[in-house]
Amino acid sequence: PTPSPSGRSTISDRGQSNLFLKASRDEAPTTSEGNFCSTEGMLVIKKIDLMNGRMGANRRAHHTDEYEYDNLIIRRGQPFDMKLHFQQPYDSDDHRVCLEFLVGSNPQPSKGTHILVPVGGSLPGMDWSAEMTSSDDNTMCIRVCPSPRAVIGKYQFSVKTRSKAGEYAAPFDPNNEVYILFNPWCTEDSVHMPQSDCLKEYVLKQGGFDGKDQPGKPWSPAPMTFFLVSPQFDQGILDACLFMLDKRGMPHASRSDPIMVSRVVSAMVNSLDDNGVLVGNWTGDYSRGTNPSAWVGSRDILLKYLRTGYPVLYGQCWVFAGVVTSVLRCLGIATRTVTNYNSAHDTDVSLTMDIYFDENMKPLEHLNADSVWNFHVWNDCWMKRPDLPSGFDGWQVVDATPQESSSGIFCCGPCSVEAIKNGLVYMKYDASFCFAEVNSDKVYWQRQADGTFKIVYVEEKAIGHLISTKAVGSHQRQDITGLYKHPEGSEAERKAVETAAKHGTKAHIYTNKEWGEDISVTVDTQEAYTGQDISLRVILKNRSSMPRTVSLNLFVAVMYYTGVTGSNFKQEQRQVQIPAGGAQQVPMVISYPEYKPHLVDQGAMKLSISGKVTETGQVIAKEHTFRLRTPDLTLTLLGPAIVGQETQVQIVFKNPLPVTLTNATFHMEGSGLSTPNTMTVGDIGPHQTVRLCQNFTPLRAGCRQLVASLDSPQLSQVHGVLTIDVAQNPPSGMSGSPAPARGSPPRNHSGVCRAHKAGEKNVSPGGELQDNISISSSADFSFLHVCSSPSFCLYTNFFSRI
Repeated sequence: PTPSPSGRSTISDRGQSNLFLKASRDEAPTTSEGNFCSTEGMLVIKKIDLMNGRMGANRRAHHTDEYEYDNLIIRRGQPFDMKLHFQQPYDSDDHRVCLEFLVGSNPQPSKGTHILVPVGGSLPGMDWSAEMTSSDDNTMCIRVCPSPRAVIGKYQFSVKTRSKAGEYAAPFDPNNEVYILFNPWCTEDSVHMPQSDCLKEYVLKQGGFDGKDQPGKPWSPAPMTFFLVSPQFDQGILDACLFMLDKRGMPHASRSDPIMVSRVVSAMVNSLDDNGVLVGNWTGDYSRGTNPSAWVGSRDILLKYLRTGYPVLYGQCWVFAGVVTSVLRCLGIATRTVTNYNSAHDTDVSLTMDIYFDENMKPLEHLNADSVWNFHVWNDCWMKRPDLPSGFDGWQVVDATPQESSSGIFCCGPCSVEAIKNGLVYMKYDASFCFAEVNSDKVYWQRQADGTFKIVYVEEKAIGHLISTKAVGSHQRQDITGLYKHPEGSEAERKAVETAAKHGTKAHIYTNKEWGEDISVTVDTQEAYTGQDISLRVILKNRSSMPRTVSLNLFVAVMYYTGVTGSNFKQEQRQVQIPAGGAQQVPMVISYPEYKPHLVDQGAMKLSISGKVTETGQVIAKEHTFRLRTPDLTLTLLGPAIVGQETQVQIVFKNPLPVTLTNATFHMEGSGLSTPNTMTVGDIGPHQTVRLCQNFTPLRAGCRQLVASLDSPQLSQVHGVLTIDVAQNPPSGMSGSPAPARGSPPRNHSGVCRAHKAGEKNVSPGGELQDNISISSSADFSFLHVCSSPSFCLYTNFFSRI
């Protein structure tokens, strides 16, 4: 379009509508030369009412009433209503009305970023329509339906009119900007998901993903918590999501395609290549930023990125995945967080995990570039795949953790889960890498006397265990391993593995199978918390009819969850006699003083087992990873939760270690809840109990979740979750504190714990301390530490920044 002197574009030459020529952004119309002319006789727009109230019919029908925005937020492919107010009566014979939507810095009709919709007509090939539903003298009610293939984003909106007296264009008003999102409720949208209960979980749910194995809660073999609040409706988050696409330079015309949008998001959530949202850090040194395990939600991450434009420090896989969940749900794509235990990282496209040993079966770590992560977290998102053959719609893997580059960019996916299951690793995008993560074999190679390597054992069931997500409608684990792979050891599963391997760099591995076994090895680990001794049992089973003697080597090393190990800190050698058809257990104990100096992030360790059967020469090789548990935070609501009324939560934590936790910090976040970001409590002594009372204010009604974490140099991965049912405001006239704006400073008053155990120290009614205290303070919080007892209380006094 040719820009007018006012900056507005002409539209008569673009084929969408020949009803209107040129009009100014200003209230007064202009001639084709840009000169102002009188509006007398024209149909002048007095007011545009988009009916955008958060609790109005439009927002509720489009499932966008939770967004903390005043602008109209709608989903494509679904009608919405608006009302136009004119300065003079509307005459259907003389007047014509056209709606104008523009998105991006250079909107063009040919790219679907400049939309003109005549009221009472539709756009051929564009699938937009607008119909008048009613009118009186000076108003017109219109029902508008955007295309189910519309570009997602923030649109400028205006109205143009034409009459015998001339053409008029209402000025653009920021209050009339319209956000258009993907619509998984629309059957014509490529992100459509038919199950309504799944839509509530995967689009509207703001709770996180609780992946902790607790007594009575069968979760995982790795005692880890992955619980990040998904703040997709919070103020500023939608703008942060669109800012990510802008920062990447994604063309607006491509933003109608969820395949491309999800791929760009997977690239932008990590900072490599494009200064994206999060810097990954697996070193254990987080002094310049936030320990990844301390994050309890992605709101602070996304808002800081929106505010500064610089990557946030730091993230690891579950944080990357949590941010992706928030972003894609915010944009309208059904998304869930997925955890894979014993997740492979294939570095050479062999589609196998290759582990190398010397002649004496000692690991050659400098050759072991492949690794098996104790766990890895990514995302599934739901969409059609018209770029693939039929049968590959549905769940698609998107992984924002920067592991390997894809087409020169650190991103991964979207990749069809169905393609992964069947070993179709040639399907785009990144199917070979995703397949290796869940279903590659561990191949053990031994160096021979001539320097070559020979396969001595292939472990077929070592990769991809308990692939899990949060169950729909509950906080239980849902095992989705069957979506990613056929039953282990089945003919279909072996066919998928061998099909995939044919496209790898070591396709010959399965052509000549020379390995066999009489002796099998399993490992049993008893549950242990950080600070306790660890008990292991190596179980050797003899499947032959003859007794066997095994020379066994056991090596223990600490391990980052990415599979990178430190040096061995414990080593034992055993000679084991196994009766025919029988079994023998080999116990091993790792004491706290033995592992304490070597412990790294998340308390993971690896037991490497190697050996040889004297009678047959069979080589024994196995790796077993395990993780120490960390304690939970106990959260208790101390009063009713009502929108706009401040209430209190109590957080209880007991230090499980015989050492002092220094610089301990609590982090707290809840979607729809106004909470402080961090609370520094200082030192926590050996085996001491902390009780912290914290004020917060609910901002939105409904079921909400409050998540807290504790972080210190000596102990991390400590989390707690509290589900809160928030009631609406009381009727007019009842007392209640007004709801603060999000981000406003806490009020100036004390929060007092309302429940104490017998024998715990307290503050007297007059404010006098009953025992010795130490006081630490920060810009926002001050704490009283009662130090004379193993259990003590913390009292918070909040004051505003000056």
